[in-house]
Amino acid sequence: MKATALGILFAALTLTGTTAQAQTSLRVRGTITAIDAATLSVKSREGRDLKLALPENVTIAVVKAASFADLKDGDFVGTTTRPGPDGTEVAVEVHYLAPTVTPGQTASDLAPNAKMTNASVQGKVTGTANHELTLQFPGGTQKVVVPQGTPIVRTVPGSRADLVPGEYVFLSGQTAGDGAMTALRIQVSKDGVRPPQ
Repeated sequence: MKATALGILFAALTLTGTTAQAQTSLRVRGTITAIDAATLSVKSREGRDLKLALPENVTIAVVKAASFADLKDGDFVGTTTRPGPDGTEVAVEVHYLAPTVTPGQTASDLAPNAKMTNASVQGKVTGTANHELTLQFPGGTQKVVVPQGTPIVRTVPGSRADLVPGEYVFLSGQTAGDGAMTALRIQVSKDGVRPPQ
């Protein structure tokens, strides 16, 4: 009897572990097409119609425009860059980061050959056509050219009321083993300013 109970317990634990392992990270960029109390519908930038569960604890932020002049030494920012013709990293966008975000460099899925740098501003140069940032993170520094017109944004806390059909979202979440998707963190456009990353 005890052996049977232990076997059932082991099987349950194995199933739980398998379910947890089956969840994968998810990123979606696209436009809200519908919303109700529990579900967010999005047309992704790839043209897919997606439905994502909205848990009670989903984090929502709205995007506000900033400028190169707003950036100061010590500010913690993320920037997506692509290599320019001379190999210099050129910013596609710059956004302020929360202090809890891990600094460093990783590949970005925003555009081909893109890289994400999360770092502190350690200097800037204001030019007539292009500007330049010097970013510092543990283990290195990175100089980034910031062309005029590059989107620069910060986020502020939002609410479910900001999730309106027609607004653009950049969200992260999880996909379960059965394909069900859940949104965990959502950045949403507002007043014509959209998440650039």
